[in-house]
Amino acid sequence: MKKSYRNSTYSQRQLRVGELVKQNLGEIFIRNEAKIPAFNTKVVTVTEVRMSSDLKSARAYVIPLGGIEMGKTVSTLTEFSHLVRKALSKKLDIKFLPRLSFVEDNSFEYAEKIERLIKKNKEDENNKKRYN
Repeated sequence: MKKSYRNSTYSQRQLRVGELVKQNLGEIFIRNEAKIPAFNTKVVTVTEVRMSSDLKSARAYVIPLGGIEMGKTVSTLTEFSHLVRKALSKKLDIKFLPRLSFVEDNSFEYAEKIERLIKKNKEDENNKKRYN
């Protein structure tokens, strides 16, 4: 039975290695060390990295600056993940270098949606109090 990435508890080791991968990916993107042709990695933010239970695969949640062209960014990073992995191998000293998969991070959009709903609810309550 496979563990899902989203709804499971993570061990301390998974969290620690995930954070290490996240920090190093961020560094690689800022310094443009992956050498992805015709792509500026400086505009990519890695918001979270979730490791599989065996630490052999990592799912990196990324968002481009301003959230523009998210699909294109993710597909480019996925296509050239071997270059990112190569740059990561020079920075990490762990037994198995994880396979990388890149995923769109929609958590900011979700947070904005929740914030709008809360704001609307407060406005509705204020209007009810005012008219009652």
